[in-house]
Amino acid sequence: MSIENPHRYVSRLTRDTLAIILAGGQGSRLKELTTWRAKPGVPFGGKFRIIDFPLSNCVNSGIRRIAVATQYKSHSLIRHIQQGWGHFRGEFGEFVELLPAQQRIKDNWYLGTADALYQNLDIIRAHNPEFVLVLAGDHIYKMDYGVMLAQHSENETDLTVGCFEVPIEEAKAFGVMAIDENKRIIEFTEKPEQPKHVPGNPERALASMGIYIFNTRFLIEQLIKDADNSQSSRDFGKDIIPSVVKKYRAFAYSFNNKEEQNQIYWRDVGTIDAFWKANQELIGVSPELNLYDEEWPIWTYQEQLPPAKFVFNDDDRRGMAVDSMVSGGCIISGAKISHSLLFSNVRVNSYSLVEDSVILPDVNIGQNCIIKRAVIDKGTKIPAGTQIGVNPEDDRKHYRISETGIVLVTPDMIGDKLHTVRQV
Repeated sequence: MSIENPHRYVSRLTRDTLAIILAGGQGSRLKELTTWRAKPGVPFGGKFRIIDFPLSNCVNSGIRRIAVATQYKSHSLIRHIQQGWGHFRGEFGEFVELLPAQQRIKDNWYLGTADALYQNLDIIRAHNPEFVLVLAGDHIYKMDYGVMLAQHSENETDLTVGCFEVPIEEAKAFGVMAIDENKRIIEFTEKPEQPKHVPGNPERALASMGIYIFNTRFLIEQLIKDADNSQSSRDFGKDIIPSVVKKYRAFAYSFNNKEEQNQIYWRDVGTIDAFWKANQELIGVSPELNLYDEEWPIWTYQEQLPPAKFVFNDDDRRGMAVDSMVSGGCIISGAKISHSLLFSNVRVNSYSLVEDSVILPDVNIGQNCIIKRAVIDKGTKIPAGTQIGVNPEDDRKHYRISETGIVLVTPDMIGDKLHTVRQV
């Protein structure tokens, strides 16, 4: 296909696309971090929520018709979207629309990823897009969906699946596909016990990112067909994608190809260890995920807060932060912060040390505390003299400890029933 003006071509494709972000997942592997919030609503990166990354990718790609399907404990997620993403202009045909589970078609809540779209078929038809871009709402990455849409259109494809290469031992956690020399998908298996490797490299497998582009009419046909199948689990990865690749034109879009070398960062922060590590990576001198990239900004609700403040400069108590990120509203009062990430409105009091930790918003750390290799949940009040991450045996009596020894602390673990009196 010859394209005289590729930028205008891509802008037409993005304008004719409806993005649907699946944000209803519980995220149970994050343990107590998702007891009171959906995984896409979990804070990340000092001032963002996980949902901000796919939303920002849509806006930066020129896709401004976006629907967010919510279900599990969605109040804080919905409030965040309303506060941070309510600036779109309806008269220009742009919106961020919420699709809460509401039993539109039958008496069930969303039974799976495919069912979340099936129960909103009337809304999809009403918007009448040429393409539907289906996204997971719980991954951290930057991606220009316009490039993927262009490949989808040029290949005259029914379905395009975003994918990337992973080590073969990690592939069991993903949908894994086999492709031919033209990148046409010939097989797709969700979380296989024995993943198939990419051609010529037995150490790598091609994993799905949970990003799909459908021609709208084709998507509607497949959703109805799936809903009529009593044996289906109503899931894209388990049901629709494997059945589609056998009969129709389904192609892979490689996220880590040569043309995308500056955009290969992708993280599933679905465990305490992965969440802690991904936040810690941001602190590095040249992190793979650049939050300071003016050409691809991450948008969010911007709470108006005073600058971070560091007070006291005595030999025995000096307010300071080294190799760290400290957000607005924080007060470091005679304490030391080392290789840590502090979200907004955190207060660390005198003679305390915070090291290799992720501190979510509104945390107060008392005097003479030692916090190491920990994730402290929003609103936690750490009593004076507390030591966390120092003695694993003591930590196990009170807190959650991950496989690699990261300590998760929530208000409930401290004895503060914060979540029973107000929302996160």
